[in-house]
Amino acid sequence: MKITYAEEKDIAAIAASAACFPPAEAATEQEFVERIKYYSNHFWLLYDADKLIAFVDGFVTDEPDLTDAMYENACMHNENGAWQMIFGVNTLPEYRKRGYAGELIRRAIADARQQGRKGLVLTCKERLIAYYAKFGFVDEGVSEKSTHGNVRWHQMRLTF
Repeated sequence: MKITYAEEKDIAAIAASAACFPPAEAATEQEFVERIKYYSNHFWLLYDADKLIAFVDGFVTDEPDLTDAMYENACMHNENGAWQMIFGVNTLPEYRKRGYAGELIRRAIADARQQGRKGLVLTCKERLIAYYAKFGFVDEGVSEKSTHGNVRWHQMRLTF
């Protein structure tokens, strides 16, 4: 197993893995093309040999809250921003419950800390609040700024 950052050659595998999300919530291949163009070093990919089995992605911004516009506009990325946003935590179904997503989340946290960020922000469904809390994220309640995919999201924040 190895963790790498995204490159253009990874786009097809990333788009295929994003099918872990329901269609209304999943990013399109074209959205991943744009995201990798602007912030490939904020994609943490976990490969088992030549197979992408999990990834975490998100960009950096000075905005303190995650908004729906961020998912759609990769050019909003600010490499010098204060907050690392997490847009997706994806693991292929046959590789779930083995700690792979947690390994990637810990790597994203370590990178954000090393880069001098204030912390990380993500949104999740209510059933996942306890999972992210294990990494130090604190539930800030139902997001008023994200209804991505017509879902009720909880915003969670890990502050350094």
